[in-house]
Amino acid sequence: MVATLASIERHKVLTPGELARIEGVQRPTMTRAINRLADAGLIDRREDPEDRRSSLLSVSDEGHRYLAEHRSRKSAWLANLIEDMPAEDADTLARAAEILSQALEGHRTGEFGLPRESGIGKGEGS
Repeated sequence: MVATLASIERHKVLTPGELARIEGVQRPTMTRAINRLADAGLIDRREDPEDRRSSLLSVSDEGHRYLAEHRSRKSAWLANLIEDMPAEDADTLARAAEILSQALEGHRTGEFGLPRESGIGKGEGS
């Protein structure tokens, strides 16, 4: 659920279909996740003015607070873990993080050729 919430935050405003494609899941699965996030007050849903059958999703103020707290706890946990490592291992991780950051600079979620719904059910793998 946190990853889905973070995807919405990263893209600012999404439709449920766009979010399902980004997350690589079927629309019904995403609908259940969206309902849970909305029931928890972590996202806002409003009618899509271009398609009244759909909605636009964005992270609520409560959702932003939740993500910030989650990231803070995760960062503290990782910092403690790295602090207890041998210096050589910590240096290796720092270099790996640098490499990943550089690799991700030019890419955004959704540009990685995620499988489209058209290939599902035609004997193709996931």
